[in-house]
Amino acid sequence: MMLPAIAIDDLEKKYPRRWRSAPVVALGGVSLTVEPGEAFGFIGANGAGKTTTIKILMGLIRATRGNARIFGTSVAQPEARLGLGYVPENPYLYDYLTPLEILSMGMRLHRVQVSAPQSHCLAWLDRLGLAQVAGKAIRSFSKGMTQRVAIAQALCIRPRLLILDEPLSGLDPIGRRDVVDILTEYKRGGGTLFLTSHVLHDVERLADRFGLIHQGVLRAVRSPAELTGDQEMVLVRTFGQTPVAGMREDFSGRWIGEVPRAALWERLEALRNAGHVVLELRPSLSLEVAFMRAVGQK
Repeated sequence: MMLPAIAIDDLEKKYPRRWRSAPVVALGGVSLTVEPGEAFGFIGANGAGKTTTIKILMGLIRATRGNARIFGTSVAQPEARLGLGYVPENPYLYDYLTPLEILSMGMRLHRVQVSAPQSHCLAWLDRLGLAQVAGKAIRSFSKGMTQRVAIAQALCIRPRLLILDEPLSGLDPIGRRDVVDILTEYKRGGGTLFLTSHVLHDVERLADRFGLIHQGVLRAVRSPAELTGDQEMVLVRTFGQTPVAGMREDFSGRWIGEVPRAALWERLEALRNAGHVVLELRPSLSLEVAFMRAVGQK
């Protein structure tokens, strides 16, 4: 029987406040399991507890109560993070080093053995669009370039588990597409992925299951099919000046409405007769809508 890639049991984290003030509860008894080869999306609002959970897994802070294990090894042991690729939300890299030096250092720390280490590192830098600056100091890089260096370092160690905290922040549209493609390839190769993101569309494309966390409490852990549930409703967005039954004005001249799939053509005909231009058609129960419902918001 294979051990879980990540096993979290009743994890709690409290931060003290001023004297006589109640502590802040960042995590309130979170329990979840991520299996090997699974891509798990951890989503929630700012301050929900996502980064706190990751910091506990990485040994950066200690839990107030509960325990967490990576492939059966307690996160209190440094060995748990051997072969673990990690990209924080705001990666800090020694800015006097070059991308090639950063990747080479990561390989030594994780004891990765390859026949041609430098070529291996350069191949990953090339994959992330950094081959031309492999020998330049990171201090001259933009935020997006620094983010790509951190992602390249996490991948070049041939990780058995990738933990990514907002890995797509700071990337331009082309960079986002390239990184999503690389992570999809990593997942197809049997890698295990644990990621957070405010861009729920990206999480939807990558994750096999989702954990919805709100105010330190894990509200739900479900698959995409379970989250979106009944897909019989279609979201319609249009532009026009004339009101149409079943459509509400989103803002000036733009309208939005949910339509049963069986009545879609009838609604579209009414919109056409009213002079509306259709801007978007999609299933209404997206991950974003499912998350809002899970936390009790309209």
